[in-house]
Amino acid sequence: MRTRLHLTADEAAAVGEIGEFLGSVYRRELASRITVGRMDHKAHAVWRAQRKRAVTAVASSRWAGAITRAVEDQYQLGMRALNAESTDLRAAIAVLEQRCALRPGQTCAPAQDAAGGPRRRSRRPVRGYASAGQRFSKTRRLAALRGRLVATETALAAGRPSITVGGNRLWRTRQNLADAQMSEQQWQDRWDAARMFLTADGESGKAGGNETIRVDESGQLRMKVPAALTDRFGTHLLISNAVAFNHRGDEWGERVRDRRAVRYDITFNPQRGRWYLDASWTITPEPTPTLDQLRAGHVLGVDLNADHLAACALDSSGNPVGEPVTIDVHTAGLRASRRDGRVRAAITNLLNLAEHHQCCAVVVENLDFTDARATGRETLGRATRGKALRRTVAGIPTRRFRDRLTAMAARRAIAVIGVDPAYTSMWGRQHWRKPLQQQTCDPDAVTPHHGAAAAIGRRGLGKPIRRRPAGPRTQQRMRAGTPPARPDQPPGTTRRCESSGTPPRPQRRRGMPVHQRTPTASGQHRSGRTGLTPAH
Repeated sequence: MRTRLHLTADEAAAVGEIGEFLGSVYRRELASRITVGRMDHKAHAVWRAQRKRAVTAVASSRWAGAITRAVEDQYQLGMRALNAESTDLRAAIAVLEQRCALRPGQTCAPAQDAAGGPRRRSRRPVRGYASAGQRFSKTRRLAALRGRLVATETALAAGRPSITVGGNRLWRTRQNLADAQMSEQQWQDRWDAARMFLTADGESGKAGGNETIRVDESGQLRMKVPAALTDRFGTHLLISNAVAFNHRGDEWGERVRDRRAVRYDITFNPQRGRWYLDASWTITPEPTPTLDQLRAGHVLGVDLNADHLAACALDSSGNPVGEPVTIDVHTAGLRASRRDGRVRAAITNLLNLAEHHQCCAVVVENLDFTDARATGRETLGRATRGKALRRTVAGIPTRRFRDRLTAMAARRAIAVIGVDPAYTSMWGRQHWRKPLQQQTCDPDAVTPHHGAAAAIGRRGLGKPIRRRPAGPRTQQRMRAGTPPARPDQPPGTTRRCESSGTPPRPQRRRGMPVHQRTPTASGQHRSGRTGLTPAH
């Protein structure tokens, strides 16, 4: 949670100087960590102890602990980014190699793996490029990607990721100030503010839950001053104006009174000229009920789309309850903070809807567009249509939505179930859109996405998605409708001539149902995709 700090001019200058000094120490330690590269657990423990003693001499033991922890977290994040980039490059190179190996317009069967079966990525036939010019341009792109892959693999093997403190996007903006409509001084202010370090992890058992940046119950903020600046600001810097948290202030006050850990981050917004204080802590979620317990109650099926959420509540039998709901999520063209705010607002409305219908769980698709984003230029089409599709796929906040939903639902004791996304849109439109229109006041408001939400909820309940058509299963006596009631006929009295060596034929009663052993083409869902993949 965030609140604004009302600082005087002297206090703002002191906090800014402390942040710039600690930021320079943090950048120096991060550069040292990247230079060392990969280390085992024992070597890392020795390195951190040495660096902590070195930082303590110029700052303090508490700031040294916060800086070394932040350095290691940033380093591991850079390594994970390198690994993800290597995976994406390999996927893109594999697709380009398959298509460039063919002549323009040539088509071949899907590639086979070592075991002889078709690869998961190449289930469709591989098609060559439309023209020789297009194929030549793709060979140049293939060469560039191979070069990037070599550099990435080299950095990954050495354990030296490239990290820009302050943000690589802001650093590139320095070369295009006119396009960004920003002066050099404005860019410099933003750059200095982004490179400050004013982060203190919480400590359980200490007064206020944090000894480095402490806020007591009355709102008095006290910050530990680094040793190199104590001659100017003293050992601690006190802020005259009290700090007040309006959002979840009671939870924060309870943790401060109980001396439980609270982390604080101080940031500066140069565009508004305001200082902010962020407080955060880790919560322990309640034990998650079993899947059978969750299926015994109502669930809320959710279909995630590029600009909205389609939701439909279902009871334990898989029948829709109430009317389907559409929640807008417009994130296109917005910066990261605004996109995150829109996603949080949509999830809040979604959880309110789940509580209104007394749902035990929210069922979502376990979507992952990593492969599609890595190979989208080769697999999602070209020209205007392909670009629009790639833009749509890139705009769906799958990972952010899943992470935010899991965290926010845990605070309300609502479980999250992840299911296989296969065929949910197609079968939802085919089997559940019309039933939802029949029970809704405004049938035009029901879209295929609401049908997909119902299908997702039924898959979370372990119910089949596809519905049997009305009428007899064999469709032999009539095309539609149910067969009329027919009285049982007694067996005939006419004697039939049978040969002496032939066993008597069993008498069949007319009007009895015929049980078909083999499933029909339009029968029940038997694809085996009712298994769940729990997301949390």
